[in-house]
Amino acid sequence: MLSGKRIILGVTGGIAAYKAVFLLREFQKAGAEVRVTMTPSATRFVGLETFASLSQHEVAVDIFPEDSQSTDWTRHINWGEWADLFVIAPCTANTLSKIASGISDNMLTSTILAARSPILICPTMDGEMYESPTVTENLKKVQGFGYHVLEPASGFLASGLEGIGRLPEFDEILERSSEIIGSIEGPLKGKKVVVTAGPTREFIDPVRFISNPSSGKMGFAMAKSAQRLGAEVKLIHGPVTEPIPEGIQATEIISAQDLFEAVKSESKADIIIMAAAVSDFTPKNTHKHKVKKVSGANSIELNQTQDILAWLGENKIESQVLIGFAMETENLIENATTKLTSKNADWIVANSLSTEGAGFGVDTNHVYLIRRDSNIEFQGSKEEVAERILGEIFRV
Repeated sequence: MLSGKRIILGVTGGIAAYKAVFLLREFQKAGAEVRVTMTPSATRFVGLETFASLSQHEVAVDIFPEDSQSTDWTRHINWGEWADLFVIAPCTANTLSKIASGISDNMLTSTILAARSPILICPTMDGEMYESPTVTENLKKVQGFGYHVLEPASGFLASGLEGIGRLPEFDEILERSSEIIGSIEGPLKGKKVVVTAGPTREFIDPVRFISNPSSGKMGFAMAKSAQRLGAEVKLIHGPVTEPIPEGIQATEIISAQDLFEAVKSESKADIIIMAAAVSDFTPKNTHKHKVKKVSGANSIELNQTQDILAWLGENKIESQVLIGFAMETENLIENATTKLTSKNADWIVANSLSTEGAGFGVDTNHVYLIRRDSNIEFQGSKEEVAERILGEIFRV
């Protein structure tokens, strides 16, 4: 249940903070992607570099870090939209009190307020503290908010005493996390979503073809985002080297005609996301053998390929949502808006090859989500952008 899921691991300033390093690894072994946020006190027990190295992400601690870019202060919003589950382990009495009171004086507590995902709190402290009236009341309050609480284990404590207050065993935390995620019904549950991704290839001869540098990363991100929202996802992709997202049914195609036939067979889907970079032209004649340089012509006669998005727009069924993509080198908004209208799409995701950090092959994107009466600008990792695109379209 945790495979492919996104988890924020919140670490607070108790001696059990060192165990969170191993908990992070257990989540990763289960197939989850993990990002870590720590309270300032937690950094006195475990260094930032440890969690950053293991998670492959910068660790979020302060709202206004002195040595980071000015936009980093909005990270709690982006992470709050990104996560499928927020696990706070260990959670000290101090942080529990802040959560119960809505205090947001560091990145961890701010992200809790911004989180759209379920929250699992693992209170970990000395037994007398855990059983105190204040902690008891705060636990009732956070459960009243809808947060999940995993009761601590009993045993030998850091104080030298024995009692309740230990961080639960890792398998218990993972099991509870799986139960929580498994109980969530996403807003796209019951919907069938078709996503196209990657390039097409139009062969001139057995060794040469017309194509483009698309890696499929943005399409894969859209497929994973739709899956996380509960949809049944069918991925149709061209030749790519990126690993296919786990748990998603995938079909590989080669040419634009192959893609058209595959999409046509799935054209009754509830949502179709045309993120593939489809060749606009194909050779009129394909040679059966390699064309030698000495005998080859100096020009290649081309035919236009099937306009798949236009065909989908012409044959769109009632209540179907059709999302197209546009890659431009100039007049981005104008050209994308024209495409939206001419193809009868509901939305167009437009980006420019001339924009830094956007386009083919990179892990980030800078796009405009365009509909007939407005456009919204998004930027970030392709997975973050995919989350925000679907979040805006389906209001989640």
